[in-house]
Amino acid sequence: MLHGTATMEKQMKADFWHQRWKNNEIGFHEGNPNALMVKHFRALSLSPNDRVFVPLCGKTRDIAWLLSRGHRVVGAELSKLAIEQLFMELGVEPKIATSGEMLHFSAPDIDIYVGDIFDLSGNILGDVDATYDRAALVALPDDLRLRYANHVHRITGAAPQLLICFEYDQTVMSGPPFSVDAAEVARVHGARYELTRLVSAPVKSLLKGVASATETVWHLH
Repeated sequence: MLHGTATMEKQMKADFWHQRWKNNEIGFHEGNPNALMVKHFRALSLSPNDRVFVPLCGKTRDIAWLLSRGHRVVGAELSKLAIEQLFMELGVEPKIATSGEMLHFSAPDIDIYVGDIFDLSGNILGDVDATYDRAALVALPDDLRLRYANHVHRITGAAPQLLICFEYDQTVMSGPPFSVDAAEVARVHGARYELTRLVSAPVKSLLKGVASATETVWHLH
């Protein structure tokens, strides 16, 4: 019975995101590369051709920016629709295959795995040099964040991370995106990484039109 309940809850959470993409309710999607990422990505000290993992990537324009800098990109995303739109906007025709429990969309320098990120193994993911998380940790409720952090740590071989989080008063607005403050970053990542706060900056517009927020960039190494 517990297994059945867990499966049902998992499906309900997946259905939420599938419906958001189907209805084009993607206010979380930025039409340009994230400005804080562009400014602070150098903290990862990567070289051209290094491979960057982008979990819960959607169709983020950050991927196009990473590719333009000569990096290879591997992503994970629940929504097939989001990834179809990603490749369309990149102007690239992907090859599509099955890899384990996931669909694998691939083209030169880019691999995206579509499905539940917890079904993504290190063997399927392959070697990565860094993780860039702008949309994953803040999209997950608190009961999933530690599991997610441990999973990413494991499948990436503890690759360094650039992590971007929102902080706001959750009595004003419920997530996602959820508020993830310094204490929460320490709770989910502090046992395995040294945490360096690079910058905090106010978000120019209100989240969902109601909440004032701060965006914080962390370097996990």
